Amino acid sequence: MLNKLISMLPKNVDGVLIISETNRRYFTSFRSSDGILLVTKNGSVFLTDSRYIEEAQNTIKCCEVAELKKASEQLPELCKKFGCRTLMVESDRLTVSQHKAYRKVLKGILLTTVGTDKLIDELRMVKREYEIDSVVKAQRIAEKAYDHILGFIKEGVTEHEIALELDFFMLKNGAEAISFETIAISGANTSKPHGVPTDKKVCRGDFVTMDYGAVVNGYHSDMTRTVAVGSVCDEQVRVYNTVLEAQLKALAVLKEGVKCSDADKAARDFINENGYGEFFRHSTGHGVGLEIHEKPNLAPRSDLILKAGNIVTVEPGIYIPGKFGVRIEDMATITKFGCENLTKISKKLAIL
Repeated sequence: MLNKLISMLPKNVDGVLIISETNRRYFTSFRSSDGILLVTKNGSVFLTDSRYIEEAQNTIKCCEVAELKKASEQLPELCKKFGCRTLMVESDRLTVSQHKAYRKVLKGILLTTVGTDKLIDELRMVKREYEIDSVVKAQRIAEKAYDHILGFIKEGVTEHEIALELDFFMLKNGAEAISFETIAISGANTSKPHGVPTDKKVCRGDFVTMDYGAVVNGYHSDMTRTVAVGSVCDEQVRVYNTVLEAQLKALAVLKEGVKCSDADKAARDFINENGYGEFFRHSTGHGVGLEIHEKPNLAPRSDLILKAGNIVTVEPGIYIPGKFGVRIEDMATITKFGCENLTKISKKLAIL
């Protein structure tokens, strides 16, 4: 990927200075809390401190690896060696103080933030086979957790207990981490799209919404299912079916060349037509990869065009304050002619 990044650099730019942990890992496949990746047209080097140097030297094959001892001396020397006069630097993932520090260290070298994140995002949005395989492995762990949790949920268990059980199961069964703080909410709490698990006990007639995921090789999965406990009323069934049909309509339009806002519109229009538009309070989906939220976003104002290799969530929802909410979320890989749904578990309303 370094060669591809170099090939995309503007003519008046000599290289890219990559500081953020996620982007370092993307280009080197090496995980570390500290490091600097200097990518230039005349050579590239990964610098990391003594804690990681041995592993980095044994792992990283795409560029030179050197021990980071004093950045203020090493970086200017490397830039001189590689003939760098202009470097692109991250803006979205770099603090103001970090930017000032690197400007001070690299006196005489123009540091520009213009276009850097867009350039890297273009690469990261289109997943390689290894990345897709890692997301799928993470998703299969999450699906096993779902099968397990269906036998755990019953009247009297708390939201906290459900969340902890999901987390424990995933970590015990191959996940290196959980994708984000697991959402497990019930009853009226399900009207909060990002509700936080509480000590509330599950009651008969409750919806239970679970939004969670696993991490494998640094790559995240993300899924949501809403289930019922004991019984459901007609309104709950109607809302559930509306969300499910909206999701299916969005999935049906996904393919290379489709505008992200049009994918959002497919779900949003159906929910509007069925009288619940005011209760759909977020975008239809987002990209997933080394981070749980990446581009592209399936959002009303997104002008990005889907490309083969994108992985996106499709997660419409309806949230009626004080009553209940429903969200159903799958992940899909975009192809030239449609999409492949990576989520293989049933979306039929489960009544436990």
